[in-house]
Amino acid sequence: MLQEATPDAPTHRTGTTERGSFCFAHCSCGWRGPARRSRERARADAALHAKPT
Repeated sequence: MLQEATPDAPTHRTGTTERGSFCFAHCSCGWRGPARRSRERARADAALHAKPT
């Protein structure tokens, strides 16, 4: 599942990848989140990463 870039963060395109029973969030900038058993939690990690500070 790939999320489109937002006007706030045009260089951050996030998505998730599953390996076995774990889900990882990742970004086009090279960032990768921790392994999660919950897809929703991995998506939340990606959203936090893409949110401008």
